[in-house]
Amino acid sequence: MKRIISIFFLVCFFTFNVFATHMRAGEISYRCPNPITAPLTYEITIVTYTYTPSLADRPQYDNFKWGDGTTSTIYRIDSATIPHTQIRRNLYVGQHTYPGPDTYVISLEDPNRNGGIKNIPNSINTPFYIQTTLVINPFLGPNNSPVLTNPPIDNGCVYVPFIHNPGAYDVDGDSLSYKLIKCKGEGSLDIPGYTFPTASHSLSINPYTGELIWDSPVQIGEYNIAILIQEWRFGQLIGTMTRDMQINIESCNNHPPIIANILDTCVTAGSILNIDVTATDPDIGDVITLTATGGPFMVNSPATFNAAIHHDTVTSMFTWQTECSHVQKQPYQVTFKAIDNSSPVNLIDFETLMITVVAPAPQNLTANPVGNNIHLEWNISPCPNAIGYKIYRRTGFYGYIHGYCETGVPAYTGYVEIAAINGINDTSFTDTNNGTGLIHGIDYCYIVIAYFDDGAESYASYEACTTLIKDVPIITNVSVNFTNSANGSIYIAWSKPTELDTTQATGPYKYLIYHSNDQPGNNFILTDSLNGLNDTTYVDTLINTVATPWSYRIDLWNDTPGDRFLIGPTQKASSIYLTLTPSDNQLLLNFTPNVPWINDTFIVYRKNYLAIFDSIGYSTTNQYTDLSLANGVLYCYKVRSSGHYFAQGIIDPIINYSQETCGIPVDNTPPCPPYLLVLPDCGKIENDLTWNNPNHSCANDVISYHIYYSHTNSGDMELLSTLNDPDDTTFTHQNLNSIAGCYAVTAVDSFLNESVFSNIVCLDIDSCDIYSLPNVFTPDGDGYNDYFIPFPYHFVEKIKLQIFNRWGKLVFTSDNPDINWNGKDKYTNTDCSEGVYFYVCDVYEIRLTGLKKRTIHGIIHLYRNQK
Repeated sequence: MKRIISIFFLVCFFTFNVFATHMRAGEISYRCPNPITAPLTYEITIVTYTYTPSLADRPQYDNFKWGDGTTSTIYRIDSATIPHTQIRRNLYVGQHTYPGPDTYVISLEDPNRNGGIKNIPNSINTPFYIQTTLVINPFLGPNNSPVLTNPPIDNGCVYVPFIHNPGAYDVDGDSLSYKLIKCKGEGSLDIPGYTFPTASHSLSINPYTGELIWDSPVQIGEYNIAILIQEWRFGQLIGTMTRDMQINIESCNNHPPIIANILDTCVTAGSILNIDVTATDPDIGDVITLTATGGPFMVNSPATFNAAIHHDTVTSMFTWQTECSHVQKQPYQVTFKAIDNSSPVNLIDFETLMITVVAPAPQNLTANPVGNNIHLEWNISPCPNAIGYKIYRRTGFYGYIHGYCETGVPAYTGYVEIAAINGINDTSFTDTNNGTGLIHGIDYCYIVIAYFDDGAESYASYEACTTLIKDVPIITNVSVNFTNSANGSIYIAWSKPTELDTTQATGPYKYLIYHSNDQPGNNFILTDSLNGLNDTTYVDTLINTVATPWSYRIDLWNDTPGDRFLIGPTQKASSIYLTLTPSDNQLLLNFTPNVPWINDTFIVYRKNYLAIFDSIGYSTTNQYTDLSLANGVLYCYKVRSSGHYFAQGIIDPIINYSQETCGIPVDNTPPCPPYLLVLPDCGKIENDLTWNNPNHSCANDVISYHIYYSHTNSGDMELLSTLNDPDDTTFTHQNLNSIAGCYAVTAVDSFLNESVFSNIVCLDIDSCDIYSLPNVFTPDGDGYNDYFIPFPYHFVEKIKLQIFNRWGKLVFTSDNPDINWNGKDKYTNTDCSEGVYFYVCDVYEIRLTGLKKRTIHGIIHLYRNQK
């Protein structure tokens, strides 16, 4: 009977191991077969790798979890044994319609993970778990998960670097990132005790390419790792996939082949890309098999790479005839794999190539002026899958030619996007400057690119530049001649039109001169007129050039009797209006003219001791700070601008002057705050304040200090005292009921500018002895310890004390913080018996937060010495 039991046990044990040594690797992927007609229906594919002899074969998975709370059966549709191994690849496919947009975690849990995995404790009893996250978001569009082209079963040798790449391809062109995570077990939880495989140097994965490097295994055996692949679209996470893979490490005397380095590249859609790939094996005589996988092999007009086999060295050519359908923002990844034929382990090397397919630039961009607008035209994009164009503009020619793999229009060129056109058949655009018209005399340059629905951009077109036809006057000067509040004058000049259409405007001609006493030109009124085209200067007099800037506009009219009409106005232009902002020993000058030309430089003039304006500096911005001045002294200034238009035939440089204005530097800059230190003196019940003198570091005219105080941390800081000696940097706060309080110090300079608060320092009574009671006293009349009194204390306003005997009878009460209990019963005035008494005492302390009650409890041992 014992023998029968033993045989039964062995059979059960053997059967358990056969079933349990089953699942080795796998992943879940999905696709949306009909995104337009059935956007909620997805096809799910499970790929697993199992031990072929195992009896735990699964032709189907019951209760497969779709992630929406439902389960169903999913069936195996194919299986095949990997050559020269006992590993079988299983393919399960199912279809499911989801209830609506949401995030769904699709998962598979199999109880039969194989035993003996080195980095999974008790792996034979640990379930195998994989999951994939599906995000259905109508705003991001339908999604297909990546497809992993390299199998998750691999081999390596101890002390030899192991390399693997899952070879992920995303048909949607989404961005992929990779990270190592712990393998999952029952209920999607991390496997208890799981550890990453031990490496002699490191174990890492490239987050961009997915290349896994284990450098290097230190022990033979089977290991499992998990790779989390994340999918990103427009910066948002749109899906994840977890691959659980197995690596078998053996002891071998072999070195892996080496694929020569291949640089990432870009290719213009429509071009052929040819790349030679070479692998060598350091072990003479080994046969190398060189293959490739990746996205370019899975598209229309796929790439080709003939698998090559040769000993020692092998070479094959990667060839791809690209086309516009290949254009996408994310690069395509190609993984080249070289494997040797060494025994017992075939070692592998991977090389990853990233290929970006870029759309060619729009061709034959032209720019032609039409009135005060510019009309652009270009050829239709050769890529019909482009969804539109972007138009960029700058002033002045740049000469931009795109660099290697440089798409779109980079910001460093100074070009700014001014419009986007939807649809590739619309190949023209009129730049009206948002309806305000462009400026005569400015050289406008344009670039056009095509763009795609995933954010990809073509190469940039060549630049096209032009200026508006000079058929209207161009204003050049608005310069203050004389500064006066009633009798000021401004010089105005303009360039006459040189391309006037005299068949339409036959003349005679007249200039109408408008001015406005503001910088924007909101209040134009007619001030004068000039006959003819050649009189192009004017002096506006009897105006107030002190109080405001002045703006001007010149209108050119055809003055033919019976046929008067406006030919066109100049742009508005204002005088330079100079303002001064006083500060300590300096004046800040601001000057911002509103003009259509480009000002390059501003020269600053200051009146010297001979009452002559002399240049003191320059600025390329609209500000200048005159330093090292004397406070209280009057200084007078004016500014000269120097600028230009781009067009030929216009005065260059364009020189204009501001009005004259004066200012007095005043010290309105407060000193920097001191740094404060506060120390309590508990015995004297006072606080000692010390701070630094800012004159020794960041100021030079501090004359006094203000000391601020609040007795609570929530109260307002009030002025406590002022010290008028800048070298007196200490203060003692006396006559306190409590040291609790907050302090700050400010510095005041000779112009009575006060700094901000120093650091605020708050003290509480915990810095000193707090109220506590002894546990023994001896009221026996010997003059020593005859009264029950507290230890030395401070900052107590009152107490409420109750003392009870051991039976709970109240024998003494007091609200005097000093207590002074003589050991007598308060009701009978007789001596209380020796023994243990209990007290409850509410202590009302003057704390930083105000008057607060603290309750203390304790026992008192009452003793009397025998006489």
